[in-house]
Amino acid sequence: MSSNLERLLAIMAKLRDPKDGCPWDRAQDFKSIVPFTLEEAYEVADTIERMAWDELPDELGDLLFQVVFYCQLGKEQGSFDFDQVAGRICDKLTHRHPHVFGDLKDLSSEQIKANWEQLKADERADRELHSVLDNIPKSLPALSRAAKIQKRVARVGFDWDNTADVVAKIHEEVDEVLAELTVDQPDKARVQDEMGDLLFAVVNLARHLGIEPEQALRQGNDKFERRFRQVEQLAEHSGRAMTDHSLNELEAYWQQAKSQESK
Repeated sequence: MSSNLERLLAIMAKLRDPKDGCPWDRAQDFKSIVPFTLEEAYEVADTIERMAWDELPDELGDLLFQVVFYCQLGKEQGSFDFDQVAGRICDKLTHRHPHVFGDLKDLSSEQIKANWEQLKADERADRELHSVLDNIPKSLPALSRAAKIQKRVARVGFDWDNTADVVAKIHEEVDEVLAELTVDQPDKARVQDEMGDLLFAVVNLARHLGIEPEQALRQGNDKFERRFRQVEQLAEHSGRAMTDHSLNELEAYWQQAKSQESK
């Protein structure tokens, strides 16, 4: 074990010391630190997307600290420790890569993928998880969970044959949303249900195109924010508040912001 990893584990143990530790760290449990773990994971993703490589070691360190925190909690209750966690992932990786660590050499990419899926299916069966949809966390972001569900069912043949069929399904779902909106008093629950189907279909298109929907939407959010900030600046330079502009004027600012980006 590296000296820095040993140092980190010792720091974590000190923070949780019942007598001399940090009151905040001592008050935490498995559930209370989950939001921080998710936040740190997203900060790692954001750093990578910004290609801020000088910041990445810090963000990865913050994420590693979350793992160490869970391991300290496990050690305190006699369930597991860091060494067991590291051992489990080592065993899993060597088991799932027999073409690297075992006897299955010179496999094609397709054979490696098929073997990987079979090994995972066997692992689920050993844990009495019999559906291909078992073990997909409900706490995943909805877009990511939709993509994972679709990947799982596609592995057993439940999938559209081509992208055109997926696009047709999206148009069908749009029509169903619009149909709910044409009634005199739209039922919000039914509209929400149809919107869910539409979003699920859009995720399916992203999957067929080889695009990660969560990442695509984050990029879309960033693009909108970047352009809207320019709209705010243009409105400010006009000497009038944004609320004093017509929608057509704001749209003109938006188009100006878009054209500036393309230069």
